[in-house]
Amino acid sequence: MENPNFLKQKYNLHNTPEVESAAKRVAARTEKEVPQDPVSRIQNYLDRFTEIVERKEPAKRERGIEALKRVLHDKFIIKPEEISNSYFETRQRLDREQGRGDIEITAEKRDQLTEVVITDQKGSLDQWIDYLSSEDATYPDWLKYYAFRSILGMGEYDKEKKQFTKRSKGTVKLFPDLNREALAYVLDAISKKAKKEDINIQTESEGDRKEFEKLLESENFSKLYAFAIDKTTPATESALANTRGEWVKYRQGRDHLPLVKSLQSHGTGWCTAGESTAEAQLKNGDFYVYYSLDENGKPNIPRAAIRMRGKSIVEVRGIAADQNLDPYIGEIVQMKMQEFPDGKAYEKKAGDMKRLTAIENKTNANKPLTKDDLVFLYEINSRIEGFGYQRDPRIDEQRTQRNPKIDAPIVLECSSNEIAWSQAGITENTRAYIGRLFPGIFEKLGHLEHLYTSFPEGKVRRDAVEIYYKKTPKEYLAELKKQGIKFSDYAKYLVEHLRSQKEAKQIEQVDLVRLTVKDLGFVRSATTDQVYAKAAEFGLELCPPEVGPQYRLKYTNQPMNEYLYVAMKQISDPDGYPFVFRLDAFEDGVWLESNWALPDNHWNPEDQFVFRLSSLRK
Repeated sequence: MENPNFLKQKYNLHNTPEVESAAKRVAARTEKEVPQDPVSRIQNYLDRFTEIVERKEPAKRERGIEALKRVLHDKFIIKPEEISNSYFETRQRLDREQGRGDIEITAEKRDQLTEVVITDQKGSLDQWIDYLSSEDATYPDWLKYYAFRSILGMGEYDKEKKQFTKRSKGTVKLFPDLNREALAYVLDAISKKAKKEDINIQTESEGDRKEFEKLLESENFSKLYAFAIDKTTPATESALANTRGEWVKYRQGRDHLPLVKSLQSHGTGWCTAGESTAEAQLKNGDFYVYYSLDENGKPNIPRAAIRMRGKSIVEVRGIAADQNLDPYIGEIVQMKMQEFPDGKAYEKKAGDMKRLTAIENKTNANKPLTKDDLVFLYEINSRIEGFGYQRDPRIDEQRTQRNPKIDAPIVLECSSNEIAWSQAGITENTRAYIGRLFPGIFEKLGHLEHLYTSFPEGKVRRDAVEIYYKKTPKEYLAELKKQGIKFSDYAKYLVEHLRSQKEAKQIEQVDLVRLTVKDLGFVRSATTDQVYAKAAEFGLELCPPEVGPQYRLKYTNQPMNEYLYVAMKQISDPDGYPFVFRLDAFEDGVWLESNWALPDNHWNPEDQFVFRLSSLRK
């Protein structure tokens, strides 16, 4: 950490309970006392976070970040009991004013609204956690802490007043949006001020420069961030329609300032607009930017970027929401990709963006979507992939304009009277079911091809694996290695301690059902015991532990960043902590991992488990 005194002076951080607790944990683990000086104690506190984000194994890193998120969610995300009645009354009033009538806020409706508030708050906080723990955030620890601590106290951005409100306890508001360019603008200035370096502020006028310098003296992140957001102006729609321009290559190891100056104040949202980030990125590889022509015919408007590490593409970014490509520039980027050896890896993303744009254009022109369009839009067969940090917002924008009850028959190739939307609607003609799970559903409807708890996101996915119970742990591990599947030390321990009760059988087909916690009926979190008990009500069983490695060997086309937990009788590690298998997929391949599964461990609604279809059903 370059400047711990900043945190000492601004927050008196060295005297806080969390820093004291961190020092005690280190002393207990290493039998060495942390020095009493403030700098050492602050550094020790932040070392834990650094250790998590710099883990070399992606699975271990992700597990650490997920654990960090759970702690932060528990501390900073609103609790259901904290949501005031006035919020629900306001929602009821808005429904009436928008012509939806007097909608009663039932207990079920209240739970649904509560889930939306909590899920949205988590998402808005997670964007900061994900970015500040990513390799793109090249800032030192003390700056990351300063930024994150600041946004925890910030409410929404008032566009008229050009400032952030203060965050109050019990607010249902989201955390501030992450603008990487504005963040880089602020943190670069704070860093230089702390180091007593010259600050070359890029502003349009002398008045803006003096205003920023005055704000910088206060070190008030909220005001500085608001100023930076106001001064980063995105390109207009008419400017985006003009895609004529040129690619510029910034070579590895060269001066980073020309790149920085070409991006600042254009509202790209790229962290590369910050000097420290641009310098760090150019140390690792070349950087390509496509500039379209401005009103004077000069190639000055940044539209897309390709960042390299050595000879490999690290990322492709655009200037649309969450750094996705804007709808006009996709073909130009796709053509550029053909110049790189690993450009094919980006073909699906480029193709998906092109197809999403075509669907958007059809909708805007009031043209009907085909079955293939709907299958793509609803992500029935695969996820839509883009170049941004987050999911392309156009997906949800397009879906909200659709009527699932009209689209479902087209996608599922059924007539509307062959789809049951509730248990009461099931007839002898039912070919598809979309509704809540109920006891005996798999016995009654297991023959159906289409089972959904909601359409389209609630598809009940089924699969099967063959378990050879005589296979030894060594054989499983050898097969995993042969297929290039990675596994953590904890997962290896679980494989080595498989204790199946099926030794009498040699081979058995195990029918699998994949469900989220939400599919099971939990609108908020649920404990491990609750998840297992609810699944049993629907005729599902825990999987034999062998399903973990065996399903990993079969399920090699797992979507990127998906986590799949195996519902099984937990296996305890040497310290007595219970674990289950987890299947992950990252950029470096698929992984067999493990996850804590204490009986009272809480799982989020989107967490996905694989269960065994009851063997009694056979």
